Amino acid sequence: MSQDVYANVNRAAKIGERVEVEVEIYESADTVTNGQNTVTEQQETNTNKTTQSNVTGQDCHHTAGTRSCRLAAVFLGLLCVLLLIVIILLWFKFTTDRDQLQTSNSNLSAERDQLQTSNSNLTAERDQLQTRYTNMTTERDQLQKERDGLLKNLPELFLLSGWKYFNSSFYYISTEKKKSWSESKKDCRDKGTDLLIINSREEQEFFNKELGRTEAWIGLTDEVTEGDWKWVDGSKPTVEFWAKGEPNDYQNEECAITSFQRTISDILTWADYPCHQSVSWICEKRVTGL
Repeated sequence: MSQDVYANVNRAAKIGERVEVEVEIYESADTVTNGQNTVTEQQETNTNKTTQSNVTGQDCHHTAGTRSCRLAAVFLGLLCVLLLIVIILLWFKFTTDRDQLQTSNSNLSAERDQLQTSNSNLTAERDQLQTRYTNMTTERDQLQKERDGLLKNLPELFLLSGWKYFNSSFYYISTEKKKSWSESKKDCRDKGTDLLIINSREEQEFFNKELGRTEAWIGLTDEVTEGDWKWVDGSKPTVEFWAKGEPNDYQNEECAITSFQRTISDILTWADYPCHQSVSWICEKRVTGL
C-alpha cells in the first residue's frame, strides 16, 4: 500500500515535473516566439528605417545630381558660346587677313609687272645707249685722227702766214697796219680769233719783247661800265699790268693798249686809250692738244 502511495507520489512528482517541464518549454517557446516576433519587429523596424533612409538618400542624391547636371549643362553651354565667339572672331580675322594678303599680292603683282616693264624699257634704252656710245666712240676716234692731222699741219700753216707761237697759242701781230679798237676786234674775228687776252706775266713779257715800243690794242675795255674792265670774252682780268697813273679815263679812254710808250717800266705797259684811235693790234688763237 505504502508502495502504491509512493509510486503515486513519484508519478505525481513526475507528472508535476513534466508539467513544469512543459510549462517551461511552453514558456520557453513563447519566449522564443516572442523573441522572434520581437526580432522580426526589430528587423522590420530596421528594414523600414533602412528603406526610409535609402529612399531619403536616393532623394537627396537625386536632388544633388540634378543640380550638378544643371550646372554642368550651363557650363557646357557657356563654353560652347565662348567657342562659337572665338571661332567667329578667328574666322573674321582670317577673312580680313586673307583679303589683305590678296590685296597685297595684287599690288605686288602689279608692281612686279611695272618693274618688269621698266626693266625691259631700261634694257632697250641701255642697248640703244651702248649702240650710240659705240657710234660716238668711232666718230670720236675719227675726229681725233682728223684733229691730230690738222694739228700737225697747223703750226706750219700759221707760221707761214706770219703768226707767232707761244705757250699753246698762235698770235698775229699787225705792225704794218693800224686800226681802231672795234676794227681790230672785227679783223681778229674774221680770222677766227679774237683780240689778245693776257693771263700771265710770261705772256706780258713775251709781247713787250715782240712789240718793243709799238703800241697795240689788247682785248680789254670798260665800254659797258666805266671803270669795270673786262676782256672780250666777258671775264675780268686775273692779272693787271697798268702803267703808273693808268687807267685815268683821259678824254673818254675806254679801250686798253699794251707797250705804252710813255711808261718807264718794262712790264707795266698797259694804258687806256680812246677807242677810235688807230694803232696796231694783236690777235690770239688758243690751240689745245699741242
